[in-house]
Amino acid sequence: MMLGVLLARAGVEVCVLEKHADFLRDFRGDTVHPSTLEVLHEMGVLDAFLERPHQEVRVLRGRVGTRELTLADFSHLPTRCRFIAFMPQWDFLDFLAAEGRRHPGFHLAMETEVVDLVQSGDRVVGFRALQRGREVELFADLSIGADGRGSVVRARAGLPRRELGAPIDVLWLRLPKADGDPSVPLGRVVPGRVFITLDRGDYWQCAFVIAKGGLDTMKARGLPAFRDEIVRAAPELRDRVGALDDWDDVKLLTVKVDRLERWWRDGLLCIGDAAHAMSPIGGVGINLAIQDAVAAANRLAIPLGSGSVTAGDLDAVQRRRAWPTRVTQAVQVLLQDQVIRRVLDQDRDQPLHVPLPLRALDRWPRLRRLPARLIGLGARPEHLRQKG
Repeated sequence: MMLGVLLARAGVEVCVLEKHADFLRDFRGDTVHPSTLEVLHEMGVLDAFLERPHQEVRVLRGRVGTRELTLADFSHLPTRCRFIAFMPQWDFLDFLAAEGRRHPGFHLAMETEVVDLVQSGDRVVGFRALQRGREVELFADLSIGADGRGSVVRARAGLPRRELGAPIDVLWLRLPKADGDPSVPLGRVVPGRVFITLDRGDYWQCAFVIAKGGLDTMKARGLPAFRDEIVRAAPELRDRVGALDDWDDVKLLTVKVDRLERWWRDGLLCIGDAAHAMSPIGGVGINLAIQDAVAAANRLAIPLGSGSVTAGDLDAVQRRRAWPTRVTQAVQVLLQDQVIRRVLDQDRDQPLHVPLPLRALDRWPRLRRLPARLIGLGARPEHLRQKG
């Protein structure tokens, strides 16, 4: 969506395909990072975006065992917005769609699901899609695969992929809010459990981290035992867990971390999770996808305007974004393997020791700027060449 808007602003005719009738998906995240807010500022739409309901988080706090720690401070970032905005992604997508419609070259096709590529020899010349049950073919000078970690586009394109692995999955659920609840997201770590709450205004969106493939074991123990595990990690939610009265209220997010070895073919480019599926750690997947979109728009707008996109142009986008992707995934894999998995494997009766790096972040405020920069800006943040 972001790439479509940016290209339309540059005078390129573009059509964005969305397989659903709306954007209301549970697994679309909430975090709009400072780097993304900076892009919105460069587009000239930041003020309008911030008029929409959202929460602003300037520090990240976590609880390890019984100790509450401050882990990241965004107030020193060299950006206009020194906070993470929490806004349901469907609202963000609605905002971008409305911005796109301001430009005559922008088109949005809802209920249009890509099922295959259209090829002429070795070149991709468009997509074959189901549009409200009817098969259609859409042709373009350049086709973009931005259809997420289960990308049909990259599968049909046969692009080589490297699997990095993930030892965790996430159970996604919501619990009611109450007066007096803390106003900042809070990650809670106890022996054997990691539990995270995201503020969505009138309820908490919660992530319960489990070992890979552990849902069946959790279900076998029963829903009351699952509620007890939530209370063990977050005792303050004891009076709320009764809202979970069926396993249908708990959704599984299968975590995967991978990346394409090559993001493109002649006539086709993959970006976002279609090019590099990210772990939910840090909520940075959205950030990486937006940065891909900005880099792609910067490089491709002029060639697309003249109808002369080359393999070198597509390769340049990958080369621009490959290093930030590798750095971010390396950090995520390290945290998954060396921190989260060890917590999940720990016996619940063993004492939980706060790791030295976390103690250092809590003790020396200046150190909190590093995780804030990694989460809020990432490696090599992108800026628009064409400002609003």
